[in-house]
Amino acid sequence: MFHLFTELGFSTSLWLILALLFVLFYEAINGFHDTANAVATVIYTRALKEKLAVMMAGVFNFCGVLLGGLSVAYAIVHLLPTDLLLNVGSMHGLAMVFSILLAAIIWNLGTWYFGIPASSSHTLIGSIIGVGLANAFLMDTSIIEALNIPKMVTILLSLIISPLVGLILAGAMIYLLRKYWNRRNQSKKSRKKRERIFMTPEQREKLYGKKKPPFWIRIMLILSAIGVSFSHGANDGQKGIGLLMLVLMGIAPAGFIVNMSASTYELKHTRNAIHNIEDYFITHNDELNSVIGKQPTLDANIPTTDLNKYHCDYSRSFTTIGIANSLFNKLESYKELSLEQRAQTRRILLCLSDTVAHVAKQPNVSSDDKSYLSSLKDDLLVTVEYAPIWIIIAVASALAVGTMVGWRRVAITIGEKIGKKGMTYAQGVTSQITTAFSIGVASYTGLPVSTTQVLSSSIAGTMLVDGGGLQSKTVKNIALTWILTLPVSILLSALLFWLAQMLI
Repeated sequence: MFHLFTELGFSTSLWLILALLFVLFYEAINGFHDTANAVATVIYTRALKEKLAVMMAGVFNFCGVLLGGLSVAYAIVHLLPTDLLLNVGSMHGLAMVFSILLAAIIWNLGTWYFGIPASSSHTLIGSIIGVGLANAFLMDTSIIEALNIPKMVTILLSLIISPLVGLILAGAMIYLLRKYWNRRNQSKKSRKKRERIFMTPEQREKLYGKKKPPFWIRIMLILSAIGVSFSHGANDGQKGIGLLMLVLMGIAPAGFIVNMSASTYELKHTRNAIHNIEDYFITHNDELNSVIGKQPTLDANIPTTDLNKYHCDYSRSFTTIGIANSLFNKLESYKELSLEQRAQTRRILLCLSDTVAHVAKQPNVSSDDKSYLSSLKDDLLVTVEYAPIWIIIAVASALAVGTMVGWRRVAITIGEKIGKKGMTYAQGVTSQITTAFSIGVASYTGLPVSTTQVLSSSIAGTMLVDGGGLQSKTVKNIALTWILTLPVSILLSALLFWLAQMLI
């Protein structure tokens, strides 16, 4: 592992270590900022004691990062174009990295201090967008080239839609639970037992003198909290992995712009994927004429010089394939390539992957072909969308440690200050199930979403349907924070980047 850093100078190595520590610090803040998402309900309902709940959240956050995959991580990485990433080795690029990290840390710490559930995802994405826009302004380049616009739009839509899904789904679940849980044909004793799920902890203690929820309700609360913790780790943990890979690919591109540990088998998979994509495009050229144009097959050994001027274009798909074939022809290890060739390889593979994804979205492509193209896309990117195991463990550990401190401020807001009445056991279970499910689906599809937003909106949905309404002051504060997070983080990171440029 450490041999990948040997080519770095002493000062660059120090900057790299500092940047990595900043990322891990950000992830720890994310941990204690978002811990309340998992522990607020089980603590408020007294299903678990505080220390045990926080430890549980830390353990399953750790497991979520380890097992969550990398699709969300690279959704973050691909917000910035490869060409901009490759510039991070300079002071200009270092300023970019630290501006992103500082802006995210400042806003996250501020909202945590005031106990406001804010979105770490919004903060991170806004910081990346701000730096990209500031870089375009300072370098006098196109805004379109400064950011991966399609990826940015997809991510922003997921951040906007996911809270609405949580609100509606949790509200619908509590409505159905209230309507069908206590049937009239049940005995009075049975109905009385079932009604306990709609009690608040205070009501149960007042009526029965018991502080803890009934056993089966307690199990449901704990299991749903575990689901939230695991899905949070799988989604938010990947954002930390993406940040670390962004830093490493930029500051130490020679060792991380592609997977230098990629096996011959993995490279062969990529080479075969390129050939299969070419065969598919040739076979279906008439059907795809409006997408990639009518193109002849090009020689696989075309020159790859001056690729820095190459721009991804769907109408030049066979040119891209030809370049990819030339790069991978008889390639046994990435160590055979120069740094420039490794960067070219990453650029070309990402371009071809984007083209395949675009083709798969066409209405005249069958479902079987969509699945086939998706598998080819995975094989194509296996050596560029990766993360060393030490990166994954480092992020998982930072998130887990952060989870075990600082949770109380936000937990009080979530447990007591969203609804006009206290949270019932039913509201706790349905909001957590909704959150775990929504975040899990988002992680599987590679969309970074906000656990804070989804849980808060889920609780709000249950309170609207079965809780007597919402506390307007808290809702206004949360809504204002959600609205301000993106523009503030954009402006903050852009300002920090501009100030850094002035000092360089």
